Amino acid sequence: MSSIEAYDSRGSASAPHIGVLPSGPLNSIADVEGVSVGHCTLAEGAIQTGVSVIRPHPGDPFIDKVPAAASVINGFGKSVGLVQVEELGTLETPIALTNTFGVAAVAQAQIRAAIRADSRIGRAWPTVNPLVFECNDGYLNDIQALAIGEQHFNDAYAAASTMVAGGSVGAGRGMSCFDLKGGIGNASRVVRAAGHDYTVGALVLANFGRLPMLVIDGHAAGRMLAERAANAKDAAAANSHSAAQTANPEQGSMIMIVATDAPLDARQLKRLSLRAAAGLARTGSVYGHGSGDIALAFSTPYTVPHLAEYIELPPLLADQHMDPLFRACADSVEQAILDALWSAQSVTGRDGHRRLSLRESVPDLAQLLKHTS
Repeated sequence: MSSIEAYDSRGSASAPHIGVLPSGPLNSIADVEGVSVGHCTLAEGAIQTGVSVIRPHPGDPFIDKVPAAASVINGFGKSVGLVQVEELGTLETPIALTNTFGVAAVAQAQIRAAIRADSRIGRAWPTVNPLVFECNDGYLNDIQALAIGEQHFNDAYAAASTMVAGGSVGAGRGMSCFDLKGGIGNASRVVRAAGHDYTVGALVLANFGRLPMLVIDGHAAGRMLAERAANAKDAAAANSHSAAQTANPEQGSMIMIVATDAPLDARQLKRLSLRAAAGLARTGSVYGHGSGDIALAFSTPYTVPHLAEYIELPPLLADQHMDPLFRACADSVEQAILDALWSAQSVTGRDGHRRLSLRESVPDLAQLLKHTS
């Protein structure tokens, strides 16, 4: 079997394994115990969009908050909730992903869900901090239709499971990546630090890049694909790889959610979240002017009770033992981006715009990658 192309447990082709660290059994963010993900997908005509929800644990995240921190790598984005996360270092709602114009509706849905869970929020208690990340899916989706509503968040939340779908689902439905079909991607890595095994999992919403930039496991595959498209005699065969389109500036975005069962505080999670940028860069991104690239990391071994007067923390991993986690973060983010490309299905949306999946667009991908070695 080629090292370029592996096969998953179902026998279908999957992305090459990045690095030498082993993955968890699911190779997803749900390998971190307690984490689950749900999607709601809207796919009808010009409406190609959705919502994805990441639950950090099965309980109420407002009552039992988890430590978290974010890094803004390039701030061309319209996310909600990052200011309070930066200040207090905790999450108090599930993490939601959607399209740019759906942020307000999803934030309101998160607020309503929190109030339903406890009516003291906003009265006897402080208000809740909704956390919503976005990418612009307007090439495939009629984003002006404002199709996302409260029920879509509720449906994604209710669908949360450890069996995490990827590709053209949920918030990833209308996303593009390297002029191909992008979307939701997952990966995990298991490392040993200070005598204990820890898992780092990543989920990405991949919506960035131009085809010539694409690097797959160190191979300059995008450049070869762009050259092939430029030489194609049949314009239809080139499809989304046209020279004119790939010459446009990058205007996408990239959201990277990193979870770990390593005991870290918010300061350490800030450091971990920043390493997601290394994984993003390895795939060819230069964090372009129009790209909103944001990473958030959270830790699950303990919670911060809302009503506590004092907080009991477990022994935290010392900073000098974090290097394995940094490596796992970079590898899992890179892997998750490739997973989004491999998992995606081709989508036709607004005004007949179409994005081909990587595997449909390049059926000889494994052979192509061998030639770039």
